[in-house]
Amino acid sequence: QMQLVESGGGLVQAGESLRLSCVTSGRTLSRYDMAWFRQAPGKEREFVAAMSWGFGRTSYGDSVKGRFTISRDNAKNTGFLQMDSLKPDDTAIYYCAARPYTSTIVRTSQPDYPYWGQGTQVTVSS
Repeated sequence: QMQLVESGGGLVQAGESLRLSCVTSGRTLSRYDMAWFRQAPGKEREFVAAMSWGFGRTSYGDSVKGRFTISRDNAKNTGFLQMDSLKPDDTAIYYCAARPYTSTIVRTSQPDYPYWGQGTQVTVSS
């Protein structure tokens, strides 16, 4: 079983940056794909970014392309989401998720990820 714990959320102003971290335990992050999703108040959870273990391929949601960057440090069992040029619409609870690596295809669907963290709140004021 893998446990994931997010951190790094907070309150920032529009245009500022935040870096979220996701520390895994129970199993090494190696050979696991990872992803970030978010859920804004009153909205469904949506895909933000994902990275496959193999070749480090990435995929981003349309609303964050060019502003957010997903990365990972397998040696530290930690994933990251660098968020730049934040907007009020980015306000949400951010969740990291992981799945066993099966191929270089980057998975962006929530059901593909069996392991989830509890989330960290990001609030962007205008």
